[in-house]
Amino acid sequence: MSATRIEKDSMGTLEVPANALYGAQTQRAINNFPISGRGLPASFIKALALIKLACAQANASLNQLEADKVNAIQSAVEQIVSGQHHDQFPVDVFQTGSATSTNMNMNEVIATLGKQLTGVSIHPNDDVNMSQSSNDVIPSTIHVSASIMLAQHLIPSLQHLANTLLARENELDQVIKTGRTHLMDAMPNRFSQEISAWRHQIEDNISRLTDTQQRLVKLPQGGTAVGTGINAEPAFAGLFCQHLSARTGLNFSPMNNFFVGLSSQDTALELSGQLNVLAASLMKIANDLRWMNSGPLAGLAEIQLPALQPGSSIMPGKVNPVIPEAVAMVAAQISGNHTAITIGAQSGNFQLNVMLPMIADNLLNSLNLASNAARQLADQAISGFKVNQPQLKKALDVNPILVTALNTVVGYEKGAAIAKEAYRSARPVLEVALEMTDMDEATLMRYLDPAKLTHGGTPSI
Repeated sequence: MSATRIEKDSMGTLEVPANALYGAQTQRAINNFPISGRGLPASFIKALALIKLACAQANASLNQLEADKVNAIQSAVEQIVSGQHHDQFPVDVFQTGSATSTNMNMNEVIATLGKQLTGVSIHPNDDVNMSQSSNDVIPSTIHVSASIMLAQHLIPSLQHLANTLLARENELDQVIKTGRTHLMDAMPNRFSQEISAWRHQIEDNISRLTDTQQRLVKLPQGGTAVGTGINAEPAFAGLFCQHLSARTGLNFSPMNNFFVGLSSQDTALELSGQLNVLAASLMKIANDLRWMNSGPLAGLAEIQLPALQPGSSIMPGKVNPVIPEAVAMVAAQISGNHTAITIGAQSGNFQLNVMLPMIADNLLNSLNLASNAARQLADQAISGFKVNQPQLKKALDVNPILVTALNTVVGYEKGAAIAKEAYRSARPVLEVALEMTDMDEATLMRYLDPAKLTHGGTPSI
């Protein structure tokens, strides 16, 4: 048996591990919720600690909390934010829907740790939780942790991906390839044009996420229990946001309406929705890369992705598109997370949403996955793929769809006949057009030049 100590809360006493920094309320949650074995993410715990510090500083500014207690709280928070003591936050994701257990877990750890570090006695509720409720702390922590992850990780990762795409776009501007619609051969395009679509998808996602960030930095802290702000000074919310902004470098401000911040998770859902769009973009790019890389003998074989690892335990020499596959799975997971967050956001019953920890866990998971996947896609797939120029030329030379360029000269019906004959006889469209029109070879070659056909407009000589 491990050594224990007796802790007390408003419901009575119970045993707690002797070396635990937490107290009775955390232990009750550990006992009550042995469900997933997974606590809330470290990014959430660190953001929650920063919120506790900013609350203490705001209370000190209002002469509500003594300076030595603020110092003790800060000493504890600094260690938590640095990554220490994460094992002291074991409360399961699937707990009370307000995440009161996690809020009290933090209050208890800060109180115990603060006293150990400074010798100052701090009460978990009266001091660490002063001017607060779980009902405004946890929604605020969702916004703060997501804002930090978005600003410091996801947007930089997406910008890196966009820059990587732009570099390949410039490099491959003169490479002409067969376009495809419905997975079938279509008019040619430049490789740079194909990559530019991917880049603009990512840049559009950055714009969407940046727009959402404007609402994400609005916090309901100060609404306390139901949104009325009971037990918090009127100036508390503004002072809290000033201290938190100074610490994080992000421009946090109080929500215009605390009631919406406690009872709904609309902005978290909006962010998840933007991540769902990003997931669709990443899936599209990953699958395009997989198709282009397919083969190398019986597929498209337009590009060769970097060979990163053996692809089969039984087929020697096989190399698979592992990075696009991993990214596609990330996209699927983000979409799944979005479904869970959507259901969670619907669970705002009167003055409180009661699926907060699940929303937090899934939202931060999506942000983390997207950040990491975007960088891997850029560095391990896009930056290093090689173009198979002979294969691109071979496909262009025999593509009957090039006859589209003759529409304005010979008409759609004649063009269709030329294309059908080219398909039937497996001959280049140029050769068939020489037989079926009165144009000479030089004229046809000018009309059917694939490079000219990538610039739009009406083909002409």
